[in-house]
Amino acid sequence: MIRWIVENYRTFFWALALAVAVWISSVTSADPDQTRTLDAPVPVQVIGQPSNLVFSESIPEEVAVTLRAPSSVWALIEDDPSIVSAILDISGLSSGEHSLDLQIQVAARPVQIVSISPKTFTFALEPLITKSMDVDLRVAGESAVGYQVGDVSLDPVTVIVSGAQSQVEKVIRTRVSIDLNRIRENFDQSVKVEVLDERGQVVNGVTVSPETVHVVLPVIQQGGYRDVAVKVTTLGRVASGYRLTDISVSPPVVTIYSTDPEIVNSLPGVLETQPLDLQNAQDDITTRLKLSLPAGISVIGEQTVLVQAGVSPIESSVTISSERIEIVGLDKDLNVHISPSNVDIILSGPLPLLEKLTRQSVRVTVDLSGLTAGKYQLTPNVEVLVANVVVESILPNTIEVALTPLDAVTPTPTPTPKP
Repeated sequence: MIRWIVENYRTFFWALALAVAVWISSVTSADPDQTRTLDAPVPVQVIGQPSNLVFSESIPEEVAVTLRAPSSVWALIEDDPSIVSAILDISGLSSGEHSLDLQIQVAARPVQIVSISPKTFTFALEPLITKSMDVDLRVAGESAVGYQVGDVSLDPVTVIVSGAQSQVEKVIRTRVSIDLNRIRENFDQSVKVEVLDERGQVVNGVTVSPETVHVVLPVIQQGGYRDVAVKVTTLGRVASGYRLTDISVSPPVVTIYSTDPEIVNSLPGVLETQPLDLQNAQDDITTRLKLSLPAGISVIGEQTVLVQAGVSPIESSVTISSERIEIVGLDKDLNVHISPSNVDIILSGPLPLLEKLTRQSVRVTVDLSGLTAGKYQLTPNVEVLVANVVVESILPNTIEVALTPLDAVTPTPTPTPKP
């Protein structure tokens, strides 16, 4: 037996190699390899970062990865993309410049990593430092006329700036900014903290704790001043068939002043305009009106207000009964009989236009172009010769049209004999 194996070992190994090749071929054909780039970039995970070191600048947060793997493995990756992870291990590194290759780990086999973009990360590590800084307040704009701003309150008054040493050392000022913009009420908001360098530019790559500061700024109305609403008074009525849709005034509130605060405080809180003339109005009105001011009272700023009034025609409907149907497009070799020969039409639109409608304003037709002898159910066409008036419905909606040859003789019905 041993002698036989020695004499035939070559044949034995060739048979084994052939069997393995056949097995590999069958497996590969059933689960072929595919080379593809992952549909979504892979997030970069940083591990081993010392607590006292930070990156001088931000590094890429994700990378593109191309793999070669059987179809079955690709199916697993598509179901759970977290199978593929990208790791940057900076364990044991000190401050300074570094260059490391990214590690790609795939929790499935078999897989071949074809490419990573980017593959090599070049970065610098710096000591992490912090410093406490007072917060400044920048106020832009002014309060409304007649109002006075009180003392501001910030909470907290200091913040902690932290980050890479080179970036934190650039920071010389922390600030919050507010815009009064003619404010009439107390300012009470949380405002984001700005971190600035010596040129007043924002310093990136640092963190601020807390990120916002609560700013309270009291705003007090001065004596003799008062804000009052504006009420528009009207005179007359819009034209018949029209309606007043709305009236607006700008500004809706004005500031008044008197050297005697008691006069201001005794007002009801509303000032009326001079009358807005609506008599027989048929269109929108835009005008400026003066205010009716009591003695000793003046308006701060513009002495008139802008008033806009919307005037629209009243919408209604009307029915035109027994409107005759006109025939168009009838072949000269055909007779026509329509039933019914008249229809009712319901129209809608502005009431002043509907009141002026006549039968000559409406035309009803039925187009027989291209039709041959026979019976048809057709819908009449309604043409309204007045703009902004629309057809709501036709009664009846369809008519019967009978077309017969011109030389055809209509049979005369035979009377039924009486018993």
